Amino acid sequence: MTRTNDPAALPRAATLRPVQAAAVLSVLVLGWQFLTAGRLLGGADVLTGHGAGAVALHVSTGLLLVAAALHGRATRTWWPAAVSAAVFALTFVQAAIGSAGDMTVHVPLALLLAVGIVWVTAWAFRPAG
Repeated sequence: MTRTNDPAALPRAATLRPVQAAAVLSVLVLGWQFLTAGRLLGGADVLTGHGAGAVALHVSTGLLLVAAALHGRATRTWWPAAVSAAVFALTFVQAAIGSAGDMTVHVPLALLLAVGIVWVTAWAFRPAG
């Protein structure tokens, strides 16, 4: 384990771990959503699993928002919380559009969600510098 005498690095390290954990969880849930979406488009009866994944995505991105906001409070780096808030809100829009059956909007929004989640995840795991 590396120790640092830089007091500014301590809040970053302490608050970054929850962001990383929530980001990885969000990526895993997103992977589940893409897997079940592909199966749905192929005709499989996995709508219940896809719906449960939508709830899990609400929860995981909500956790990501909270963790990113706490990290922003400690480090004054706010853009990850802003992106996480947008992603969290978009999960509800996405679920409503999917429930309405409008795949012409639902599919592109899924890709936009993926970009936001992967962007925050990549930031959370970048080397400190």
